[in-house]
Parts: sequence; structure tokens; C-alpha cells
Amino acid sequence: MSREEIERRYRLVREAMEEQQLDFVLVCGSEYTGFEGAVTYLSGFVIVHRYAYVLLPREGDPTIVFPAEARYVGQHGTSWIEDQVFVERPGKWLGDRCTAQRVGVYGMDYVMAVRDFEAAHLRIEFVPFDVEFDLARAVKSEEELSSVRDSVRINTEGFWAFLEAYGPGKAAGEVLAPAERVFVEAGCGRLTMNMVLVGSEFAMAREDTVLGDFCIPSLEIAGPGGHWVEVSRAIGDPNAEVSRMLEAYEEYFEAAKGGLRPGATAHEVHRAVSKGFSDRGYRLGHVTGHSIGMTMIEHPKIGEGIEAELRENMVFSMHPHVIAENGEDCLYMQDTWLVTADGGEPLAGLPMRIFRAGETRP
Repeated sequence: MSREEIERRYRLVREAMEEQQLDFVLVCGSEYTGFEGAVTYLSGFVIVHRYAYVLLPREGDPTIVFPAEARYVGQHGTSWIEDQVFVERPGKWLGDRCTAQRVGVYGMDYVMAVRDFEAAHLRIEFVPFDVEFDLARAVKSEEELSSVRDSVRINTEGFWAFLEAYGPGKAAGEVLAPAERVFVEAGCGRLTMNMVLVGSEFAMAREDTVLGDFCIPSLEIAGPGGHWVEVSRAIGDPNAEVSRMLEAYEEYFEAAKGGLRPGATAHEVHRAVSKGFSDRGYRLGHVTGHSIGMTMIEHPKIGEGIEAELRENMVFSMHPHVIAENGEDCLYMQDTWLVTADGGEPLAGLPMRIFRAGETRP
């Protein structure tokens, strides 16, 4: 990570701090898959176990804070933050450090440890800072985009490995294993969260999950640079209902190319890409899309009533989850998109179609 990129990240967060009149920002991270990335974004540290915080003051150097029992559950030397604190109760330390200060918190609802909140909240004015933090990091630098593209390359290689291994009657774990091998060998480490859909519901790819003649994988990984991406396609023989859904997917894909442009709102993009589904009477069972970066799901999401404006070099995961009236037939295919001056660019380069079992890459 270049020093220029590190300073850029701090500058963007501090600009958001100024708007909210904050004295500090506290960024929370957890080992739970997809929730560790904010700490990595501000420190370079990858959480292997438990949790950690980064405390960024409006002026001065940041501190990375660990519970004392986490001293040997990560490579602390990989962090560019020199001030590393190990304490029995991080909440008490935060209360002592930031007494009577106004502290914006990223992750207060979903990530911050309850014991630390209880120890600190009576002495600190905590302010929710999730949206502001995500918007500050939503526009990717060229250095970040290089990491994003590398993650997309790895994810796409994993899809081809999954496709090569797939066959009706095989166990989901058996089919996913070659893809996971690709991911681990490419340096993803623990940053993979891959599933299959059973009916319209997401399930872990276990040995007791047997795949039929139509398969929907959900492949989500972060490469060595730590940027999450999502790329996958359905495989096999669709029935008539799913073939009709595919028509709406093809319309979404073209609409996203025009809709994911600077100045458009997330609401406008949602309306454009979901039109083909709603016109056919389908309901969507998952968010249409969302900003994605070093945390798996970031703001803004692509959805109804989200008025955040898109900017050039934002990155979005798009994956309309369309479900039939019977609650079983569905279609779910993922792409990672870049917002450019000319519109949306799907980074994987995969055609929008359902792939055949046994198909090889061109």
C-alpha cells in the first residue's frame, strides 16, 4: 500500500468527520466474514480472529486497538499504524481516551462488541457513522481498482473451476472444492464466502447438498488486496419459468450499462434494472445491488428510495434475486460493475446467460 493511498483514505474520512463535527472516528471490525474490511481499509491489518478497532482523530496519528487476548491472532506487523494498543477491555480504554468527545462509529449496530459499548457510551457521545464512512470510501482510486480487477480475475477463474466440476447428482461440496482451491492458491485466504441456492434460499455447499440439473452458485471472494467482488452464473437446464426470468436478466444487464453512470441516483438505477422483472410480475428477494469494497456490503445499496448519487469509479455488486410465485423457481447471477463516464462496465467479461453443464471456456 502506497503512502499516498493511505493519506488519501485518511483525508476522505476526515473530510466527512468535519461535516459531522466529530472529534474522532472509531472503525469497528470483526472476524465475521465480510465485516473485517473497514479495519483493513484504515490500517492494513487483516483480522484473523476476534475483533479490532481503529481510532482516527481529526488531527494526529491513528491508533489500532485490540483486546488483549487477540495479541497472537493476526500479523500485527502488517499494519502501517505504529500506535498499537492491547487492553483487557477496549471499551474502558476508549472511554478514558475519548471522554466527553464526539465520536463517529462505523459498525455500531452490527460490529461493535456490546461489552465495549457498555463500558464507553456513558462517557463518550457516540454518533452513527456508517453511511458517511462508506460514502467516503465509495470512489475507488486507481490503486484500489487494480486490486478490484485482480479479485474479479480470481473470482472468474473460480467460476470456471466450479463449472468444470459441476454435474447433476454431485455433492455441492465436491463441486465447490476446485473453486475454493483456486481462491486459496491465489491468496484469498479466509476471505471467501461461497454458497449455492437450494430453491430460492442460500445454503452452504456441503457434502449433503446434492445438485440437480440446474444449479445456481453464489461466489464471493476478496483477493490479496482485500477488495471483495461477486461473480457467478447459473448452470444447467432451466425450466420455462426460469427461461422467462433470463429474459428479464438480459434486460437488466443492458440497463445497467446505461444506468450505472455518474450523476444517476441509486434509486434511478434500481428502477431501471428491475423494470424487466417487475413488468413480468416477479418479486425480488434480495437487494438489487450494493456498493462493494474492503467490506462486502457497503452503502449505497441499489434500491428503492436510495437517493445517493453515483460517482465515477464507484464499484457495485449487482445481483437481482428474482423469485417466482411458487417460491421455488428463481434466478440469481452476480456481477461486479465499475461506474465510468460512459456508463456501467461489467468487470468479469462473462456473457449474461445460463451456462451448460460440461461447457469449457472459449
